[in-house]
Amino acid sequence: MKSISVSNDIIPVGQFKSGLAKYLKEIKEKRNSLIITQNGKPAGVLISPIEFDELQQTRNFINSISRGLSESDKGEVFSTAELRAELANLRS
Repeated sequence: MKSISVSNDIIPVGQFKSGLAKYLKEIKEKRNSLIITQNGKPAGVLISPIEFDELQQTRNFINSISRGLSESDKGEVFSTAELRAELANLRS
């Protein structure tokens, strides 16, 4: 994710509404994030679809690792022989 430029990437909701098409095009082309404020406080973040997909993939990867570590801590592991047998079974 690209770093946020306070002067360019934080805008009030009114400004966002009036330039919606411009901001959507900019996000798509530059892959930057846009923080939208309401009453001077952050209200939302707009990111490109590609950036969203990358965040989802990263989250899924981290969740998978976490699940694997948790299962390992519980002793829910396969020996090499068990793993080979399971893979052979899945392939047939």
